[in-house]
Amino acid sequence: MKILCIETTCDETAAAVVTDELKVLGSVVSSQEKLHEKFNGVVPEIAARAHVERILPVIHETFAKSNLTLQDLDAIAVANTPGLSGSLLVGLVAAKSLCLAGNLPLIAINHLHAHVYACQLDSDQPVFPCVGLIVSGGHTHLYQYDDPINAKYLGGTIDDAAGEAFDKVASMLGLPYPGGPAISKAALNGNSKAYSFPRSFIHEPRLDFSFSGLKTAVRYAIGGPGSSDLSGIVLDEQQVADLSASFQQAVVDCLVSKSVAALQQTGLNHLCVGGGVAANRVLREQLQSRCEANNLHLHIAPLELCTDNAVMGAIAVERYKAGLFEDLDLDIKPGLVRH
Repeated sequence: MKILCIETTCDETAAAVVTDELKVLGSVVSSQEKLHEKFNGVVPEIAARAHVERILPVIHETFAKSNLTLQDLDAIAVANTPGLSGSLLVGLVAAKSLCLAGNLPLIAINHLHAHVYACQLDSDQPVFPCVGLIVSGGHTHLYQYDDPINAKYLGGTIDDAAGEAFDKVASMLGLPYPGGPAISKAALNGNSKAYSFPRSFIHEPRLDFSFSGLKTAVRYAIGGPGSSDLSGIVLDEQQVADLSASFQQAVVDCLVSKSVAALQQTGLNHLCVGGGVAANRVLREQLQSRCEANNLHLHIAPLELCTDNAVMGAIAVERYKAGLFEDLDLDIKPGLVRH
């Protein structure tokens, strides 16, 4: 079985051909990072236009890398939720067109669950059932997975996603976009205990996150209580490092604590972690340490599959085997859809 997977949920245009043995025959990712860098975040209209320009070249290059044509495929899969409306539409229209041209079935992919499935791609043993933590620029959610295609929402952020908080704090500190890698790099020379930042809900049983208050605490640490304009404040290199390290540790503490709590509450012992923030070195190390201490099994998506990509669309293989196909009137479900 060979499936072409298409990913255009946000600001990466990606395609990949995967097999039912979870082998990747070809994969291409076209990043828009440079287009959005000067805005310190993704601009939806710019993202959609870039997808329109790049979708066909990316698909053609994927076919070339796979040494395949449309006639060699068994299905087309596309992420139709969640994400930016314009971006999702580009991928969905491309997928439907290919289905019509090749008389192929259409498979819908939930982008969030695909991030968790990236862990299965990196393991030679089943990782399901598990608790899944998706932590990225737009999402911070916990799910209980009985199997790859049946998920129960456990909790998530009530305001900013972790990756969004990284981007906003990086901007406050004068660090470049994307904020995650920039803060992680600055934090290497910082003291994670230099500032006492809040860790919302960390001692509560609820499996939710909140990073808005943490973001505000960083702002006040820079400019003083009630500060709103940081434009005239100049931080030295050590202050930036200490603020970065302290902020990063607060985020990591919340993510690790709630993930372990989710495992304890569900009685499961496998934790799968995916999404762009899953590439953070401190998060990976401290998740590993806590899981080992509690005799839990940790699976984190490989670095190349943390950020948005089409390879993780291999979750479509599970839907194909279950006979879960879509009519060509399939629509997008944009926004921050959780379920």
